[in-house]
Amino acid sequence: MLPRNVIYYGVDAALPEQIPLRAGPLSMIYENGDLRYIKLGDCEIIRRIYVAIRDRNWGTVPNIYSNVKMEVKEDCFHIAYDVENKQADIDFSWKGEITGAPSGMIIFRMDGHAKTTFWRNRIGFCVLHPAGLAGSECLVEHMDGKVEKTNLPEYLVSAQPVEPFYDMGAITHQVESGMWAKVSFSGDLFEMEDQRNWTDASFKTFCTPLRLGYPAEVKEGTQVSQTITVSLLDERPKTGPAVASMLNSLQPVVFYLDQSATSVALPAIGLGMASHGQPLSEREITLLKALNLHHLRIDLRLSDPHYPASLEKVIALAEKLNVSLIAALFFDPENSEAELVQFSATFKRLHPPISAWMILPNREAFKFMSSPEPVVLATYKHLKSLSPAIKLGAGTNADAVFLLREPPPFQVLDLVTFSINPQVHAFDNASMIETLEAQAQTISSVRKASGLPVYVGSITLKPRVNFYITGDLPPVPAGELPPQVDPRQISLFAAGWTMGSLKYISLGGAQEVTYYETTGWRGVMEKETGSELPERFPSLPGSVFPLYHVFADLAEFAGGQVVSTRSSNPLVVDGLAIIKNGRTRLLLANYGATLQTVQLSGLGDLLQYRILDETTADMAMRNPQHFHNLPGSRLPTPGGACQIDLMPFALARVDLL
Repeated sequence: MLPRNVIYYGVDAALPEQIPLRAGPLSMIYENGDLRYIKLGDCEIIRRIYVAIRDRNWGTVPNIYSNVKMEVKEDCFHIAYDVENKQADIDFSWKGEITGAPSGMIIFRMDGHAKTTFWRNRIGFCVLHPAGLAGSECLVEHMDGKVEKTNLPEYLVSAQPVEPFYDMGAITHQVESGMWAKVSFSGDLFEMEDQRNWTDASFKTFCTPLRLGYPAEVKEGTQVSQTITVSLLDERPKTGPAVASMLNSLQPVVFYLDQSATSVALPAIGLGMASHGQPLSEREITLLKALNLHHLRIDLRLSDPHYPASLEKVIALAEKLNVSLIAALFFDPENSEAELVQFSATFKRLHPPISAWMILPNREAFKFMSSPEPVVLATYKHLKSLSPAIKLGAGTNADAVFLLREPPPFQVLDLVTFSINPQVHAFDNASMIETLEAQAQTISSVRKASGLPVYVGSITLKPRVNFYITGDLPPVPAGELPPQVDPRQISLFAAGWTMGSLKYISLGGAQEVTYYETTGWRGVMEKETGSELPERFPSLPGSVFPLYHVFADLAEFAGGQVVSTRSSNPLVVDGLAIIKNGRTRLLLANYGATLQTVQLSGLGDLLQYRILDETTADMAMRNPQHFHNLPGSRLPTPGGACQIDLMPFALARVDLL
């Protein structure tokens, strides 16, 4: 049996400690050098304040902490620590100091210096305002003293920085009537970007402005000193001291199912072809058939002379799984005509069961991210002549921001496409969960901009390609995982994240979606030969990953409707409810490392539930068919309500009877 933490989140190590803090009326969490979830009562005003060191390819250099000193009182605190950032030629060290005062003022300072000469894309503070503040009134104070009154944008803004949030000395937004929160910046020029373009649920203020050029050389001995100050501006009548409530961590999360609300369609779900290239066994094919998939996605680089052989293999697999194919066609813009002629001959010879084409640029680099219009228009004629019934899509193999910046010719398309992963800017569990709600906002914005149905392909835990590279990527060190692989793929955490993703892409209105791959360390199950690096990716040979069961539990609801649900704390517990042919199924996930009691309401008179957690994970992974068929426990729900306890990172399948 796998160690508990591996089952939880893929690595046999403890998570960073989360320490609750108070600064007068403000509550927050300190975690590993960062401040998170700064709240006035239950109102979140800042999602996170942290320091980031990013190399010339936008890789984040890890923070190594030492000499941490903490003085925490009931309404104030003082924290100091030392940090080293060492990676390749980068050697940078800094001291952090955070003070929280009873008045509600927070001062976060960093003082650092470069010990070597290196190239960087960023050094310094990032401040995240939660996406829930979209539309809020703001005052922007520029470094030249000019003050502008504006609002945070409601819909996605692809142009960066967001106007007029640039050259900022401070930004102030309304928390409630008569109460404002002010964030002041010093030590560099700060500007804001809309991180919903990358499915981060936040507006990020950062330094140094990208317009000044990157990567930039940092000379040995360079000093970097910056300060972030958070303060409250209270204009309310003085009726007595303000009292801020604290959420009781022992209080149940309330989850409400609203079966009377308007529902949305569950997207057609498929998987990507395994990148390891090995054939699937009959057992693996049987397990995949149980998922009732809509399609397999195959990426065909038409400059590669071997792609016809790959296409033949996937046609045979699609026939066994009884699915269609989504073919992503990667063209060389300078040779697309010749590649199309050759592909047309291959198509006529093989007759692949393709339901949709995706036209994508062959050069996955920063300046070639979206499908070039001339290539799309030329390809349109060829592909429609092959089969007018096959849907035609185009866009980007990267994040939505590139699709919105350089849109393809929407007028000739049936679909528009982009990809999603939760680790463009941050990599910890909490930040990944925060991205879920933004998936709906991103898809809605793309639908609004294009007027077309959205195919999201693919959704993965880590980026499949470094689209932001400005230099040569170093080779993967021996014994380390490739950058596309996340050991959380095998975990309960990934299963919960997948459930949340399916909820929010449905709410955003996605029509079709491809997740992960069929098998291997980027798939829904491990190969029968096992992991190539069991020390780094400690999967069970031939087992399914817990996220397999999310797709299995939705398999018989393909084509169903996703019902409206609400969680009182969706960053802790969330769920997806779906109906089909009079049946209702609810999937619930505990996203965190503590037991959570969930108060369910809006139910019928009786339910049946089955739990996937640390006590059942081994059976679920080794014998998935048996686990899937377990009926679970029956529970009466008088008044349409009940409570369910979810162990850390647990998932529940709940059927209303």
